[in-house]
Amino acid sequence: MSKQLFPVVILTSLSLLGCSTVVSHLPGVYTLEIQQGNIIDQAMINQLKPGMNKRQVLYIMGSPMLTDFFHQKRWDYLYYDKKAGEDKIQKRVVLYFNNDQIVGIQGDLKPGDLAEVKTAEQTTLDLPKRDLDKTLWDKITGWFS
Repeated sequence: MSKQLFPVVILTSLSLLGCSTVVSHLPGVYTLEIQQGNIIDQAMINQLKPGMNKRQVLYIMGSPMLTDFFHQKRWDYLYYDKKAGEDKIQKRVVLYFNNDQIVGIQGDLKPGDLAEVKTAEQTTLDLPKRDLDKTLWDKITGWFS
């Protein structure tokens, strides 16, 4: 009886496996967007220059995804993004340090020729002075005098 049951089990498992592929591509079926790692873009890589120290790199890139105890002069930045119905995006950048300064960059993104400086999108407002007769402290101390 076990010989007759084996083909049924195999056929059932294969059909269920096929259904999962069909169900994930049906219109109206929600699939999660999976994003892992540090977001890496070309503008960030363009800001990196040889001789920058680790603090400056942390400010630009954020903390590395991987820091290896055996390779402390190497920081790995990994990024993975899989949107529903689209191909996955994978980016990898490795920074090499010597005496806490960048000596090399390796990976999917290469630094450009010109440095890119991100401008802050902040606005300064000049507010008129407030016309206050007395502060709260003046009012409290004024009652006792």
